[in-house]
Amino acid sequence: MKLYDFTLSGNCHKIRMMLAMLGIDYETQSIDLLDKEQLSPEFLAVNPFHKVPVIDDDGFVLRDSAAILIYLVRKYGKPEWHPDDPAAIAEIQQWLSFSVNEVFNGFAIARALIIFKREGDHEAAVELSRQGLDIMERHLKDHDWLALGRVTAADIACYPYTALIEEGHVSLEPYPAVREWIGRVEALPGYVAMPGLPYTA
Repeated sequence: MKLYDFTLSGNCHKIRMMLAMLGIDYETQSIDLLDKEQLSPEFLAVNPFHKVPVIDDDGFVLRDSAAILIYLVRKYGKPEWHPDDPAAIAEIQQWLSFSVNEVFNGFAIARALIIFKREGDHEAAVELSRQGLDIMERHLKDHDWLALGRVTAADIACYPYTALIEEGHVSLEPYPAVREWIGRVEALPGYVAMPGLPYTA
């Protein structure tokens, strides 16, 4: 398996974590987003949306971190990561949707505006981040994990940008349940680090 990767991407990191936790051997092809390598003709032939991560699993090419997570756990993982029960699938899916809406548009954008010096409304991203953290905090006060009472693909999907959020100048200090959940994710067998992670509460 090949992973088209960028070290500082939280979306790529969730795939690296999942590959490690599932014990899947893979090779990495680095795509330097800062040098605009994602716009090269070679990479656009792989993903015309010019984004990472992308995997190539023996000729099956798949983009989008949420889609890749589900593919990996369904093909290579145990049922606990993403079971067949419709209610369980839906419970996980609502957090996958959270990861690509509130987490990405708030947490990830707030961070990108700071560390990559992108243009945009940082105040709006911070406000959306706080709204998302409020939702997570209320849920995690009474639950160890986001879905099904155990670790699932939902936790891996939401973890990286949540744990990296202070790089976007959003404090996790008001969110003790979120910080404890971050610690539980980082204690999972197979956890792998990236610059800025593991988060130290």
